[in-house]
Amino acid sequence: MTYLLGLRMRDRDVLVVGGGRVAQRRVPVLLEAGARVTLISPEASATLEDLANAGRLTWLRRPFESGDVSGPEAPTFWLVHAATDSVEVNAMVAAEAEDSRIWCVRADDRHASSSWTPATGSANGITVGVIASGDPRRSAGLRDAITEGLADGTLDARRGRERLRGVALVGGGPGDPGLITVRGRQLLAQADVVVVDRLAPVSLLDGLATDVEIVDAAKIPYGRSMAQGDINSVLVERAREGKFVVRLKGGDSFLFGRGGEEVAACAAAGIPVIVVPGVTSALAAPGSAGIPLTHRGVAQDVHIVSAHVAPDDSRSTVDWAGLARSGGTIVALMGVERIEAIADTLLSHGRSEHTPAAVVQEATLPGQRVVTGTLADIAVTARVAGVRPPAVVIIGEVVKAARELDILHTGSQEELDRLVTGRDHE
Repeated sequence: MTYLLGLRMRDRDVLVVGGGRVAQRRVPVLLEAGARVTLISPEASATLEDLANAGRLTWLRRPFESGDVSGPEAPTFWLVHAATDSVEVNAMVAAEAEDSRIWCVRADDRHASSSWTPATGSANGITVGVIASGDPRRSAGLRDAITEGLADGTLDARRGRERLRGVALVGGGPGDPGLITVRGRQLLAQADVVVVDRLAPVSLLDGLATDVEIVDAAKIPYGRSMAQGDINSVLVERAREGKFVVRLKGGDSFLFGRGGEEVAACAAAGIPVIVVPGVTSALAAPGSAGIPLTHRGVAQDVHIVSAHVAPDDSRSTVDWAGLARSGGTIVALMGVERIEAIADTLLSHGRSEHTPAAVVQEATLPGQRVVTGTLADIAVTARVAGVRPPAVVIIGEVVKAARELDILHTGSQEELDRLVTGRDHE
């Protein structure tokens, strides 16, 4: 028998030993709960490395050592996850946690764990946790049935699911796991394989059955990445094995997400594809910051551009001169590193130096923040503020309109939620 308990982890230290697929599932949800995570592993997935580089967790790049759980140099941990691929190491971690009376989850042996992680889900403000005698697929299936029943009012846990085949391209939205579509969430729950990007709502992975294969296709800016050809091959090969594959991306698959290339690869191989649109950050970032991309009497046109190459690069197909003349709202994705070049180009083609501008970093996530300025100074302002990807650049009079209407949100998403709901994140 188990005793289910809801842990409030905000500002409490958690140790995760191991940097593979299990850690990649567990760490995002711990961070989402407000925990301070220490990761011990010689290597880590690209997604975990990116979280460490962003300062969202502490990564000790070495093997586990005696004393890491409760030694004199260790923080006071409230929870430990043993998630390496070594039975011996996991046993050593669990034993040290047991001696220190710290709850420990062993990924490789539930019988040797002092605690288990249930299949969890939320609907209508209710969090559900299911432990079905250690059967992860049954736990996940019951969890999904309960949360879907809560969402639609039927609470029918006996509903069966038809086994799917092929590939689903699911746009995961701008980052907040609550902004993935209902259809996308349903398909994710049925996946045998999930091929995931770093900007996707990765905390949702923790809710999947433990035997679901997670393929880390993260592309870290100017760092590690999985080639698009390799991603296409994984989609086709896993689908040919009779598995249902979900390609989970941030934003929308068909807006600078190379979704068209992936559909083409599957079509050429005769693999059926389901496309589930997602909420793109091009719309969600300005919206979450309170910036209307169109506003009566201010802007009637919006131009969404990719800035993954500089305006003067021969590979750029953007008509920057035309954008400067248009006077409409410009939304630039992947533009943080080239914001100075973007501003200089628009200025050189006649856009006013007084044009309002804003940069929204980590839109819809607890770490969201907004930096504002003008076309003349936004590059310097963003650099001084330490803005880093992922971030969206908005240029146009709508930024000024948002300020005048007093709807511009410059605080964090967490602060905004607290203002609206009157309470902290649970």
